[in-house]
Amino acid sequence: MRRLLVAGNWKMHGDVTMTTELVEGVAAKVVSMSEGKDLSYEVLVCPPSIYLSKAVDVAGRALSEIKVGAQNVSEHSHGAYTGEISLPMLSEIGCGYVLLGHSERRQYYGETNESVAKKFAACTAFGDVVPVLCVGESLAEREAGLTEQVVENQIQAVLDLVGIEGFGKKYLQNTKNAVIAYEPVWAIGTGKTATPEQAQEVHAFIREMLASLDRGIADSTQILYGGSVKPSNALELFAQKDIDGGLIGGASLEIESFSEICKAAQKLAES
Repeated sequence: MRRLLVAGNWKMHGDVTMTTELVEGVAAKVVSMSEGKDLSYEVLVCPPSIYLSKAVDVAGRALSEIKVGAQNVSEHSHGAYTGEISLPMLSEIGCGYVLLGHSERRQYYGETNESVAKKFAACTAFGDVVPVLCVGESLAEREAGLTEQVVENQIQAVLDLVGIEGFGKKYLQNTKNAVIAYEPVWAIGTGKTATPEQAQEVHAFIREMLASLDRGIADSTQILYGGSVKPSNALELFAQKDIDGGLIGGASLEIESFSEICKAAQKLAES
């Protein structure tokens, strides 16, 4: 049974005060909603790299079940790569996840399917940080009927390097599958959202792509939807058969809105 995962991508927002207040505030809300019981879903926050240590520290004190992830990582473990951070560095400070290939990284910094796949392969080899592979199409690609082809190419680049086993929990020391986040680029920060049916269609396509290689891995891999998820649409999106939570952007920067999305996940997980 796949657990729902609510992940917040803070992008380039925040400071020390906000990091403390946001993590503490979300933790307090999550604890209150769960009424002291173990969480029936998962919560992840991905602040800017400079605040990762602070977020890990605050999360550990406020609620150990809130996980912390990075927004990017180098494919290299060490070396003369000015400005980069490595998987061993993330692991050492308690960071258990990393976003790979977010559309903004692809668009603004020239990341390609191949370069993203190399970072994913580094996660596979390292084994202690869960990769969250971001995939998705632009508006022009959707209108041209290329959604499935674009998404398939993005995932296939990873499969070419690590195989289907790279998505399975067997290679990870913490026995957690890799995560995939489908983020239609045309719905990020625009206020537009794929309908639940549109999102489900692509999620089902992704799961079947994995299932053609290994049904067990496909059935246990969380596939998140990322594209203007809000409290008003989270429940309907998360209720879809192959949508296992969300990669939340703007709404993750506010305690109330992010907590309401968590509430939707809890409601579904406990139903």
